Amino acid sequence: MIKHNFSTLFKQTDNSEVFGFIGDNYQRLRIKIISITKDAPLADTYNVYGKSQIKDNIVEFRGTLEIVHIRKLLITQHGCEDEDKYKGFKGEFVILGNYKLLENKNQKYPGVFQGSFRSDFFLDKNNKVIYDDIENCSDGYTNNQFVGQWTSYKNNLVKRCNWGDYRIPNSGDFDIGAAEFSPDDKYLKNGWQSIRDLMTNQNNEKAKQVEEAKWWAE
Repeated sequence: MIKHNFSTLFKQTDNSEVFGFIGDNYQRLRIKIISITKDAPLADTYNVYGKSQIKDNIVEFRGTLEIVHIRKLLITQHGCEDEDKYKGFKGEFVILGNYKLLENKNQKYPGVFQGSFRSDFFLDKNNKVIYDDIENCSDGYTNNQFVGQWTSYKNNLVKRCNWGDYRIPNSGDFDIGAAEFSPDDKYLKNGWQSIRDLMTNQNNEKAKQVEEAKWWAE
């Protein structure tokens, strides 16, 4: 399987649906992978460039995703709505790997993101790698799950940080949503108020601007 190019999997989801946190207070972390390319000599390695945002601080990073395992699921799903879309596909697969993203030391409050990730895909009838959205209408659907920590260059301060498409892995009491992502009220002040406003149609236009902003282009 390693011969395939999996780079498209990590740029599939709109950034407004990629959620992340850093620290024990679940401060909002936004991650954007701007470019990702397969390393020519190393088939299991992908070179990444992107940006992170915590509060108003935006920092660029460069790093790698390294594939450790690719596993085929024994039981496959068949979708909730448009089942014809997936006819003839050749199975669902899971990528397990490690990541290391080094932020720019010349910018404010930089550090290193490091940990492990999981990404799901399937092969279509033409043997093409496709982002696995087969169960995207199911409660709790997620993909591209990153779990790890951030370490400051300056003082080696370590904070746990996780992110993912549509839901955040290992988020404890933070995500109280059943069908979809929903931050607990006690954490709204840490960057999540606009999410709640969109859900409740409060300050809707302002919240929409915040969530749909192309902050990484600044």
